Amino acid sequence: MASLDTVDAPARKPAGRRRRSGSDAGYWLYLLPGAVLFLLVIGGPLVYTGYLSLTKWSGVGDPTFIGLDNYRDLLTDDVFWTSFQNTVAMIIAMVVLPTLIGLVLAAVLFDTIGRRFRPRTAAALRAAFYLPQVLPVVVAGIVWGWILRPDGALNGLLDAVGLGSLTHDWLGDPNTALPAVMAVMIWVQLGYPVVVFMAALERVNPELYEAAEIDGAGWFRRFRAITLPQIRPETFVVGLTCTIAAMKVFGPIFALTRGGPENATNVPSYFAYFTFFKRLQVGYGSAISMVLTLIIVVVAVLFIRAQNRAERRDGVL
Repeated sequence: MASLDTVDAPARKPAGRRRRSGSDAGYWLYLLPGAVLFLLVIGGPLVYTGYLSLTKWSGVGDPTFIGLDNYRDLLTDDVFWTSFQNTVAMIIAMVVLPTLIGLVLAAVLFDTIGRRFRPRTAAALRAAFYLPQVLPVVVAGIVWGWILRPDGALNGLLDAVGLGSLTHDWLGDPNTALPAVMAVMIWVQLGYPVVVFMAALERVNPELYEAAEIDGAGWFRRFRAITLPQIRPETFVVGLTCTIAAMKVFGPIFALTRGGPENATNVPSYFAYFTFFKRLQVGYGSAISMVLTLIIVVVAVLFIRAQNRAERRDGVL
């Protein structure tokens, strides 16, 4: 009997594996609706945009195939290069500064205010920082446009405090339009990293902070030795998502400046929109969109590879 049992046991294992593989195949069926929607909403339009980028078309009649002429024209288009230079400014305003400030604010709210005051105080402040993310882009743009216009609230405040000589057409001057938009974007974007980093700090063992404080470590040393290493994955997520948002920003530019004055605030997404719908150069606008898409994909891949290397170095993977 013992010999029969040893013979029958291996024969039952492949059946078990077949059952498991069959059940795993069933799970893939749940991905089909998402895959179909991806192809319809993203994949199909992306392929069609790629085709249009190889044509000359005004939106009426049949497109004329011209190959890579649109892409060659982009290389000598000063407005195109100016828009990408402005994208660097948007990355500073929407990624670099909000991430750095958000790290500090989240650490202060969690490690100082949350411990010395009631947790509700830190939660209320976190909600206040996140409020601009909840506001519709058009509403925020209209409000800030009213604040920054020549007869707006900012110039009125400067007049009221005796600084009338500093009043300015903030969005109408090419020298101040981009810094003004950057300031608005910092205000809009700051709440997102604060919320993400505070959520990340919730999973950090509080005994680490208590032990460091007992050893005499000040707030900055605790921030550098405990906070930063512990929330590194979330830092990569914030950096990637904010960079993508900065590269494809459109709503605030449309609401505040329409890319002006003199292309001082023009960005690739608005330049593509203006070329596509206003100039009716559909092929050229599609080429701008395809270049922007390619750059976003490359940036995303670089971020993911950097995160994987950091996790392997830390022994996570």
